[in-house]
Amino acid sequence: MEKHWSASWITDEPFIGLKPLDPYRKELAPGERPPHRDDLKNRHMLARKTFVSSGAAESAILDITADDYYKLYVNGRFVGQGPAQENHYHYFYNRYDIAAYLREGLNVIAVHVYYQGLICRAYNSGDYRQGLIAELAIDERTVVSTDASWTIAPASEYADGGIIGYNTQYLENVDNRLKRVGWKEPDFDDSGWSHALEHIADDHRLFLQPTPPLAVYEVEPVQVTPLPKEEGYLLDFGEERTGQFRMTASGEAGQTIEIRCGEELASDGRVRYAMRCNCTYRELWTLSGADVDELELYDYKAFRYVEVLPSPGVRADPGSFAAVVRHYPLDDGALRFASSDPMLDAIWSICKNGVKYGSQETYVDCPSREKGQYLGDNTIIAHAHAYVSGDLRLSRKALLDFALLSARVCPGLMAVAPGHFMQEFADYSLQYPMQLLEYYRQSGDETFVRRMLPTAERMIGYFTGFRREDGLISIRDKPNLVDWPKTMRDGYDFPLDPPVGEGCHNVLNAFYYGAMRTMDDIRRQLGLPGDPSYDLPGFKQSFRRAFLDPRTNRFVDAERSAHSSLHANAFPLLFGLTEPADRAEAIGLIREKRLSCGVYVAYFVLKGLAEAGEHELVYELMRSEDLHSWSTMVKEGATACFEVWSKDLKPNTSLCHPWASAPIPLFIEEIAGIKPAAPGWTSVTFAPRLPASLERVELEFRVPTGTIRFRYAHGQAELDVPGGVAVTRL
Repeated sequence: MEKHWSASWITDEPFIGLKPLDPYRKELAPGERPPHRDDLKNRHMLARKTFVSSGAAESAILDITADDYYKLYVNGRFVGQGPAQENHYHYFYNRYDIAAYLREGLNVIAVHVYYQGLICRAYNSGDYRQGLIAELAIDERTVVSTDASWTIAPASEYADGGIIGYNTQYLENVDNRLKRVGWKEPDFDDSGWSHALEHIADDHRLFLQPTPPLAVYEVEPVQVTPLPKEEGYLLDFGEERTGQFRMTASGEAGQTIEIRCGEELASDGRVRYAMRCNCTYRELWTLSGADVDELELYDYKAFRYVEVLPSPGVRADPGSFAAVVRHYPLDDGALRFASSDPMLDAIWSICKNGVKYGSQETYVDCPSREKGQYLGDNTIIAHAHAYVSGDLRLSRKALLDFALLSARVCPGLMAVAPGHFMQEFADYSLQYPMQLLEYYRQSGDETFVRRMLPTAERMIGYFTGFRREDGLISIRDKPNLVDWPKTMRDGYDFPLDPPVGEGCHNVLNAFYYGAMRTMDDIRRQLGLPGDPSYDLPGFKQSFRRAFLDPRTNRFVDAERSAHSSLHANAFPLLFGLTEPADRAEAIGLIREKRLSCGVYVAYFVLKGLAEAGEHELVYELMRSEDLHSWSTMVKEGATACFEVWSKDLKPNTSLCHPWASAPIPLFIEEIAGIKPAAPGWTSVTFAPRLPASLERVELEFRVPTGTIRFRYAHGQAELDVPGGVAVTRL
C-alpha cells in the first residue's frame, strides 16, 4: 500500500526546477538518452535534524528513504542504509524502530544521501531525482518530519577517483581535510549549513520495502602481514567479502595512504587490485592532520585482500583494520551441510558464499563489475537462496521488480531490473514463469502468484506475436543469449550477435515452449483453465520437425543447421520436447560433451538430466574433476563460486557470481531427493539417490513449515520433517 506522508521531500538546491529525465527505452531502440549535467553526478549530501526527547519511549518509528541512497545515523550511531532500488513510481522506504538509539534531551537524526547520476545496473539514477524524506513518530505521535528546517551540506571529502565497472560506481579518493567531523552528533554546530529545500513537485510514489534492510557488520582480517621494504600491510579477510574497508591513521595534513583491494593475489604475492572483472580498486586517502583520522568509504566493493600503503611518516593503526560487510540478512545456520567428501563440502561452501554475498538488496549477477539483477540469473540464484536462507522475501521482491519495470518499457520484460540500464534477453524473459512456479512451490503464496500471473501472461502474449504459421518464433527486437560467455556455447550454429539472425533457432523456441508449459502448470495448480492458444502438442510437432535431425536422432541448433550442440539437446530434454528414442540420444550427447557450456546453462543441463531420471550422471557432473566443473573453482582458490569454470576462461571474469550455485538446489532435490509435494512444504516427497562413493551426508535447511534434517550413512537415509508435514517416500 502506498504511504501518504506528512513530511516533505527535501532536496539539494541544484536539483530544484530540473525536469526529471526519462531513461526508459528498449535496448535496440534508436536514439540517444537525454544528456545529464556532469556537475550533478557523484553528489554526496549530508542532512541533519535535532529534536528534544523527554525520556524513554515504547516505540520510535522512523520511516525514511532517499534517492539514490542513504546511510542513517541517530546520535552518532549507525542505524541502517537503503533503500532497495526501484522505479520512482513504486519507490521503497524503510522503517526502523530507533527507541534504543534515543536519549533524554537533545537528539539528532543524521543522514548521508548519495546521488550517483550514472545510467547503470546498480542504481536507479541519472534522472535528476535526488533527495530525502523521513518522519519519526514517538509513541505514535509525529515529532520529526523532513521540511525546510532540516540543514544540509555537501560531503566534500569524496573526490572523483574515476568510474569502474560498467558505469557501476565511482572510486572514492577521500580527503579528510574536507570532512565535517562530528556531524552525526547532536552537539555539532551546523549554523553554517544551508536549509533544505522542499521539493513540492516530487513525483515519487512510496511503498514500504517488502524486504528487510541489509545486514551491516564489521569483520576483522584473519591475517595482517607487514610488507617488506615498505611501511605498509597486506590484509586477508579470509574469504570473498562485500562492503567497505575501514581504518584509522595519523599523520601530517596532506599526507596520504593508498588503499588497494582485490579478490585475489597476483603472482608476486601482492593484491591484484586491477581485477579480472574490469574493476581497478585503487583509492587514495588524504589525512587531515588530526590526532586520529578515520577512513569512511561509502559505496561497496567485492574483495578479499587489502593493501594499506602509507606515505613515509604516516602511522596506520593495524588494530583498526576492518571490513564493513554488507549483504541481505542471512542466518548462516539456516543451511548446514557436511559429507565424507572434502571436495563436495568445498563446492557447497563456495556456492553458499556466492549466494550470500551475491544477495544484496537484490540478487546481483556480481557484486563488483555490474551489481545488477538479471532475470535469467535469478532462475538459479533464487532457487539456491531459498535453501541457503529459508527466506523467500527477496525472491518475491525480485518477481515484483520485473513486473513493475515490464509495464513501463516492454510487456516482453527487460533482462535487468531495477536500475536504469536498459538491457534485454529474450531467453531471460521466458524464464519468468519458471521463477513464479518455483516461488509458489517453495512458499505456497497463492495470493502473490495470482497477482503476478498477468505479468507472465502478457510476456507470453508478447512473444506469441512473433509466431510463424507453424507456431515457432523468431525474435530480433531482443538479443538472444543462449549462453555466456560466447565461448561457452559449444559452437552453437546461429548468428546471435545483434542484429540477431533471421530464422528460428532451437534454444529460444525451447524456452518459449517451456514458458507456455509452465504457465499451464501454474494455472492448473491455481484451479484455472489452461490457455488453448498455446497449442502445446502442435508446437511440439513443429519444434521436432524444425530441429530434430532424422539422420542422427539428435536436435540441431537451428533450421538449416547440421550442428548438434549440448544446448540444442539439453533444453528439449528439460522441457519435454523429446520422445523416447531421441531422449536417449540427447542423454548420450550430454554424456559425451559433459558440461561443455557455461555455469549458467549447467543448471538447466543438470535439471534436464534429472527430469530424464539420469541422477547418477547429475551427481557425476556436479562433482567431476573436469576443467568445466565446480572442483576447478575450488582448486583455483575460490571462496565464492566464479562466473565461469576457471579464472582464465573469460577475460573479465568475476570471482563471485551466484549464478554458479546450482549444486545446492540440485543436490537437495535430485540427489538427497527432498522436494515439496505441495506448495509451501506442507508435504514432502523423499527419493534419495546418493552415490556409493559418498559414505556420509548431514544436511539441514529451513522451509516455511520448519526445519528439515537429512542424514545418510552406511547406505541408509533418514529424513526428519516438521510436525504435521507428511512424507511420501518414492
